[in-house]
Amino acid sequence: MKRTMNWDGVFPAITTNMRDGGGIDHRALARHCRWMIDSGCAGIVCCGSLGEAATLSDAEKISVAQTCVRAVGERAPVVLGISALGTREAVALARAAKRAGCSGLMVLPPYVYNADPRETLAHVSAVIEATDLPCMLYNNPIAYSADFLPAQIAALAAAHPNLHAVKESSGDVRRIAALRRRLRGRLALLVGMDDAVLDGVAAGATGWVAGLVNAFPVESVALFDAAIRGDRGTAKRIFDWFLPLLRLDTVPKFVQLIKWVQAEVGRGKATVRPPRLALDPLEVAMAIRVLERAKRKRPPETAAS
Repeated sequence: MKRTMNWDGVFPAITTNMRDGGGIDHRALARHCRWMIDSGCAGIVCCGSLGEAATLSDAEKISVAQTCVRAVGERAPVVLGISALGTREAVALARAAKRAGCSGLMVLPPYVYNADPRETLAHVSAVIEATDLPCMLYNNPIAYSADFLPAQIAALAAAHPNLHAVKESSGDVRRIAALRRRLRGRLALLVGMDDAVLDGVAAGATGWVAGLVNAFPVESVALFDAAIRGDRGTAKRIFDWFLPLLRLDTVPKFVQLIKWVQAEVGRGKATVRPPRLALDPLEVAMAIRVLERAKRKRPPETAAS
């Protein structure tokens, strides 16, 4: 069966709601997914880095995916992050994601082992080939060491018809333009770093896998939509207001910070799984300053949320 999927728009890389004891709060997770879609987001990406995937068992990842699928139904696609220590495990997880009803996969390099380019390409190829689900390649050399260069991505696209998109998180916005020129529309291009969204859209991205959207979905959609339609004035006003918050997505404790902001706006708990710990007092003080400034200076385009 041939599958299609629209990768345009804002895709929250959702956090994984946790109970105080560290178990997954599936009821809260379902509410969170519905809030994202009700706020105008295009789909859900679960069990990525922000979703604490490295601390989840494969069975937990599939349970998260099932909850997300049930929560949004036919309203929006659910994309599961496929990350594993080994290729066999990643392939099994991809196949389980299809059985769970996911609409697509976000394909990562292998964890821990610093594979060379030949090994990395073989790994992601095996995952992409494991199902007919539309796939999005995740390029984040800062976090995962492996760097998918435009020529390599073009080769993967030529070899795999169900590779449909790239989440570009290299931190070099020139990559978006380079991919657009080389791929000629073959793959959808999505920005993967919150503070690069305006530059990424200007360079040709049509999607955004976002982090602070977990606490500010209406604002995120308003920013992205203004950028896409070329309303530079509105986009700049929202971005300038949003930027201190968006930068929380680009630091080592981005999971704790984004979950803390969610809790402060009444949309979840700050609970994380070890080895992550709660923010220390100095980190909380910094986050309070950022959030309080945002509350005081909210631009009119975001006042509805």
